[in-house]
Amino acid sequence: MSGRQTITDATFGRETRFTGTLHVPLILSLSKDARRNDRGGTPRSRWSFNMAQVDYSALDDPSVSMNSFYPRQGWTPPPDGVQDYTLKVGDDIGLSCRFFPYATGSPTILFFYGNGETAIDYNTIAPLYNQIGLNFFVADYRGYGKSGGSPSFTTMLSDANTVLESMQIVLGASGYTGPIYVMGRSMGRHSAFELAAKEDPGISGVIIESGRPTLGQFTSGLAPQQAQEYEEAYRAKAASISIPVLVIHGEVDALAPLQHAEEMFQSFASKNKTMLTVKEAGHNDLLFKGLDEYFTAIGDFIFG
Repeated sequence: MSGRQTITDATFGRETRFTGTLHVPLILSLSKDARRNDRGGTPRSRWSFNMAQVDYSALDDPSVSMNSFYPRQGWTPPPDGVQDYTLKVGDDIGLSCRFFPYATGSPTILFFYGNGETAIDYNTIAPLYNQIGLNFFVADYRGYGKSGGSPSFTTMLSDANTVLESMQIVLGASGYTGPIYVMGRSMGRHSAFELAAKEDPGISGVIIESGRPTLGQFTSGLAPQQAQEYEEAYRAKAASISIPVLVIHGEVDALAPLQHAEEMFQSFASKNKTMLTVKEAGHNDLLFKGLDEYFTAIGDFIFG
C-alpha cells in the first residue's frame, strides 16, 4: 500500500513570546471523581477507560524489558520565543519540556518522541509545525533531556497523563484555547495510545508516526504465554481508540513493518481515520523522504 487512504463518517490571535525557563510546581490534588462533565451534572472520572486497566508493572523489571530505554541527557538554552517548562511527576522528579508557540488560538500538538531522542532534538523540526499554524509541545521522559529519575514502562504511561493535564493548565493560564492533538513517534506511541484510548474530551485526535500496536522488546524476558497475554491486551487497547486518527508510516520501515501499521490502522475503532504511507521511507527518515506530504497530511487532519 502506498499514498494516503481515508476512512471517514463525517467531515469534521495573538502570538505570545517568552524566553527562559518556567518551573511549574504541580500536580493536581483534584479528585478524579470530583470532576464534572462539560455541561455540569453528575461527576465522572476524566480519565475513564472504555476497557479494563492492565497492570504493566512486570515490564518495569530490567530483566524482562531488556533495558529497552536508551536515555540521553542534554539541554540547551531555548531559542528566541520558545518556552521551557519543568513538570513535576513525582517527589523531586520533574520532566523537562519545551513549547514552541505559534498563536494562542491555534491547535497544539503534544508530542512524544522516539527512543534515544530528546526534546531539544526538535529545535529545528518544531518550527515546521509552527509554519502550518500549530503550537508544538514536546516532553522528555524520565532520565531523558534534563528530566530527573529513571525511565520505566509504567511511569512512561502515568507521566503521559500528568504531562497532558499539566500542559492544559499552564497553557490555559497563558490564554491558549485551541484544541489539543496527541502525537507519538515510534516509542512515543505508548504514551499516545495511553491518552487516546481514554475518554478525554480534551483530546481532539491522535497522530501515530512509525508506530505499531506491540510492546516490542518490553516483553522479551517474559514467558511466551504471559508475553502473548500482554500483547493481546495491548492490541485491544490500541484498537479501542475511537477519536480521529492519522497514521504516518514509511513504506520500507524495517523496525516497524508497514504491514503491522496497516493492520493497526484497520483495527482502530475510529470511524474517522487516515493513513499516509511515505514511499521509500524507513523508520527514521520520513521527513527527508516526504516532507511536503508529511505536513500536508497533518494540516489536512487537523484543519480539515
